[in-house]
Parts: sequence; C-alpha cells; structure tokens
Amino acid sequence: MNRSSNKLSSSVRYGIAGLGVIAENRLIAEGFACGVPPPAGRSNIGLAGVTDRNQQRRKVADRLGVRWFGSLQDMLKSDEVDAVIIATDNASHASIARDVLEAGRHCLIEKPMATSLEEARLLRTLARDHGVSLAVDHVMEHNALNIMARTLIAEGRIGEVNDICLHMEMLYGTTPDQAASWRCSDASSLGGPTGDLGSHCFYMAEFLLRSRIASVSCVYYPKTLDIVVENGAYIKFETESGLTGSIRVAFSEPRGGLLTALSNLGYEAYGTEGVLRAYGTLFQLSGDESDPVGLRMEVEDANGVERIPAPGAGNIYQSAIRRHAESVLEARLEDGSAGIHNLQLILAAHDSAAHHGRTTWISRSSSKP
Repeated sequence: MNRSSNKLSSSVRYGIAGLGVIAENRLIAEGFACGVPPPAGRSNIGLAGVTDRNQQRRKVADRLGVRWFGSLQDMLKSDEVDAVIIATDNASHASIARDVLEAGRHCLIEKPMATSLEEARLLRTLARDHGVSLAVDHVMEHNALNIMARTLIAEGRIGEVNDICLHMEMLYGTTPDQAASWRCSDASSLGGPTGDLGSHCFYMAEFLLRSRIASVSCVYYPKTLDIVVENGAYIKFETESGLTGSIRVAFSEPRGGLLTALSNLGYEAYGTEGVLRAYGTLFQLSGDESDPVGLRMEVEDANGVERIPAPGAGNIYQSAIRRHAESVLEARLEDGSAGIHNLQLILAAHDSAAHHGRTTWISRSSSKP
C-alpha cells in the first residue's frame, strides 16, 4: 500500500511508537503542542495516538488524553495514522521501521535510524519502493541560535573559519539504574556517548559548516566510570571542503551542577577575525522561558564580546516534525540518506577507536587523500 498516493488533508496524522521520556516530555508535550502554544497559523501535523510494548504506559497516555493503540500493528491498521514516529530504544528502531514502511506509512525515527548500515540501507530501499518519506529526527538543526550561527559563519562574521569544537559532556551512569540502562550496558545498541551524543555533534558540525564530514579519527576517554560502554570520546574530523574540527562527548564528566552542565553543551567556531561561542544549544532545549537554563551565543573579535540575540525561538521538536510533514504534503519524499550518513560517522568513530585512533574515511572528495 502506497500511502503517499492517498489524498491527505492539509496535515499529516502521526502515531508514536514508544512512550518513553522523549515521547512523553518532548514529542507529545512540545512537538504536538500539548503544553506549549501551537505554531502560528494552521498546523500541518496532528497526533493520532501512541503505543508501547509496555502496556503499563497506557496510564501515561490516558493522563495526557492521547489515544492508546494496543500494539504497533493496531496502529498501522488505523486509517487515522498517516505516519509513525519511532521513539523506542536504538536496537528496535530498524525492525519497527521495517513494519511501518512495509505498511506504506511515512516514518520519522529518533537517531540513530539503525545500529548497522545493512539495516539502514534496507530501510532506504523500503522507503523508495513504497513511495513514503523516511527521515531521522535531527532536532538541533532547528534551534534558532544554531540557525543564526550557521548564517553568521556563512556571512564571514568571524572571518574565514579554520576550526570548530563541539562538546556534549555530562554525567550519566553513576547510579545502578543508569548503569543498567541500555545506553550504558549494551555497546551494540550505540547508546554510549559516541552514538548518543556524538551523533548530534556530527550532524551539527555539518549543519554549521555546510559541508559533510569526510573522515574521522577517535580515541576513547580513560575508564573512570564503571559502565560497559565507553566513558567518552575525543574525535577529530575533516569535512569534504577541507575544514577540520573536534568533538568531545562523555558520560563521565560532572561539569558542576545542572546550570553549568547544560550551558556547557555547545560549540566554538574559530575564524581568522574572531570566535563564535554557543552555550546550551547542543541539547533538547528550544530557548523559551520554561527551559532550565538560558541559551546564549556570543561573538568575540577585536572590538570585544558581542551577545547575539536569538530570533523567535520556536520549538525544535515541532519544527522537526513539521519539516517531515512538509516532505509528505509537498511530495518531496526523503529516503533516510542523511540518517545513513550519520550512522556511518558513528560506526567510523568506533572503528577508529578500536584501531588506536587511525583515520577512517567516509568519502574521498576532501583535499587530502
């Protein structure tokens, strides 16, 4: 069944598979405007219902006033569901996405789209064969300050950029429950800091620099936290345009209290005329008054430090879902290729670390061989 050929209304109706913390607190509360103001004008998205393998999560759906489907198959049988957002654990992304795509539904997946390139490429083939839109939820591209930073860099506000450092370092895995979670106990799920945090840094580096990453070299942090997955990673990369940068991700770094830990999640872009710094923008925050920490950005050059005000914030989850909906409504179907590239970078970083930090190439179009 090719759902893209059906006559949709002016909105796409989504079901959510997986009612965990992200779905409850971000996708439902923010993405579908349950608790925050809806976007200006008529929204192009609607929430048809949710499902989860844990039937106890129905209590959450009832509390939120959201329709509960008893299973994914029940959801896919419903004519009220045009697309599915997959917000389960990483290891189940590919198998659920296969069912969704084979049912002819459009699909938006929390990153990473799969845990192997074979699975990810199969999903791309299924999306193309069934004529549906497949995308990965790279939400931080929609942060207003990140969009402003991308513009300022392109306009030469700090001169010619020759280096960038992105960092997402925090403390996670210190309690028995955290250490036993799949993020900390199962390396094959790509939930450690390289997969969970590094994936954000990879696509954000490419977004800010407007160039895909061509190679990575990676080493892991010392093992100071007793978890199965790596404690953290230091990653050097080069883009196809020849720019170089670095990424630091970790589950083993306290970074003070909540305020300083969140504000540390950001980046510095270095140019010949100055440096652009962003604080708190590499996280799930949108920059509104309800955030636990204020997001900010500044440029430092020969004239001093200038605070860069953000334009209208907008919610990053609303924006990500609406962009996917637009790809459906405007027949600009995505095939998951951006998610495949991001997964390649994650796997390449792990491969590099397993070989003592050797350079692993993703593409050869860079200025270096």
